[in-house]
Amino acid sequence: MATPTTARTGALRLVLGDQLSDSLSALDGLDPQADVVLMAEVRDEATYVRHHKQKIALTFAAMRHFADRLTQRGVAVRYVRIDDPANRHSIVGEIQRALEEIGATSVVMTECGEWRLAQAISAFVESSPMPVEVREDGRFLCSHDRFRRWASGKRQLRMEFFYREMRREQGLLMDGDQPEGGQWNYDAENRKRLPRDIRPPKRLRIAPDAVTREALADVARLFPDHFGDLDDFGWPTTAEAAEQVLADFIAEILPRFGDWQDAMAHDQPWMWHALISTSINLGLIDPLDACRRAEVAYRDGHAPLNAVEGFIRQILGWREFVRGIYGLKTPEYRSRNFLDADRNLPWVYWSGQTDMACVADTVKSARDHAYAHHIQRLMVTGNLAMLLGVHPDQVDDWYMVVFADAYEWVEMPNTRGMATFADGGIVGSKPYAASGAYIDRMSDYCGGCRYDVKARTGEGACPFNRLYWGFLERNRARLRDNPRLAMPYRTLDGFGEEKRKALLDEAEACRLLLGATPIE
Repeated sequence: MATPTTARTGALRLVLGDQLSDSLSALDGLDPQADVVLMAEVRDEATYVRHHKQKIALTFAAMRHFADRLTQRGVAVRYVRIDDPANRHSIVGEIQRALEEIGATSVVMTECGEWRLAQAISAFVESSPMPVEVREDGRFLCSHDRFRRWASGKRQLRMEFFYREMRREQGLLMDGDQPEGGQWNYDAENRKRLPRDIRPPKRLRIAPDAVTREALADVARLFPDHFGDLDDFGWPTTAEAAEQVLADFIAEILPRFGDWQDAMAHDQPWMWHALISTSINLGLIDPLDACRRAEVAYRDGHAPLNAVEGFIRQILGWREFVRGIYGLKTPEYRSRNFLDADRNLPWVYWSGQTDMACVADTVKSARDHAYAHHIQRLMVTGNLAMLLGVHPDQVDDWYMVVFADAYEWVEMPNTRGMATFADGGIVGSKPYAASGAYIDRMSDYCGGCRYDVKARTGEGACPFNRLYWGFLERNRARLRDNPRLAMPYRTLDGFGEEKRKALLDEAEACRLLLGATPIE
């Protein structure tokens, strides 16, 4: 990686760690003879939450590979490593140092994804004596302005209707002006429980190359106290490796993805999921290209409609929708706590030391791989945090720390919206609260668990059962009028006042037993 030492008369072009795309708008019009690309590994970005070791190593390795890629194209790259003695350890600080040392006459960058960093960059732009151009991130299929126009005047913002509009715009899985197959959404066909005689296929993992091994060693040395292990690192750190994983998924995994999309199994972290979220969020995979290739698999008869539609919905629907919500509602969204949750996150979320088989397995997957699939995140750790009444700030922090694909724009609407209902219904129409029956139906966890998934009360009962009815009673004033909760509240009303009080006491005992203590 070359670091220019001579003065440059062109633009300083910033590339952030999640902007590793040849098509990045900040690189449009780049003049290799005059411009310099700035890339910097800084502690501010590695430690604003204590990111999983694999997340930091993945980002550093991918950045170093991308810098090499640019250099091989004849682009001058000023690359600042994490252990550079002169490193100022903030993005703005490194922009300022580069301007002082190489004398560029302007700055060009692509808008950043997280509000926190966007605020710091906005302050720099306002105070900069030279021109600074912040360009739209064209790698997303729906710009912030486009999303605002869609949301304008709507009483409720629902992903399903946004998704349909995106399908029409992109022409994905369309039959004229109607959805392929006659319906927009095949979610009901994505909920099969995994039979005992079917096991997930072996997955393609990428062995670390020399650049990645060096990044892993740097992280082990410089961030030893961060959460997670590095031993099983297998994430793609180049566009070429990401392409291998995507191609393998479409060829070998996608055909059965639709049936088992929501299923969970002990010690099976990958199931039939694509394992490309880290690559898409870093910029190594074009999301629209991934969707179009999945559609080709359907048109060619290689994969069924419920699999391909479910895959496209996650990218074109959820990914674009939550980014739009984040841009529309932040910063106010960051402080939402609709249910007045006031408990601490139990230590088990970090240790995994629990007899709850589903929680232990999900935390183990997060520790070993910086990964858990969406149902584990929503219906195991997210559902439990909501039933316990964990404060959403602590829930946000945990999800940001433990997952390699977590960035605030995608994480926060999923945790405050889907997982904990802290946003009061902006993202989802109801809390995704569930007893142990859901986990029993969708996994093999309960058969080997110490807790009885059929029992509602007592120390031997499944904690999800002990917490569920108490959660509804505790939040009666906030949730009773939600039409999607009419049935459970009718059941709860039929219990009578004395039993409802007993359920509250049962839930409180379970909250304290699991370590969800009141925040002082």
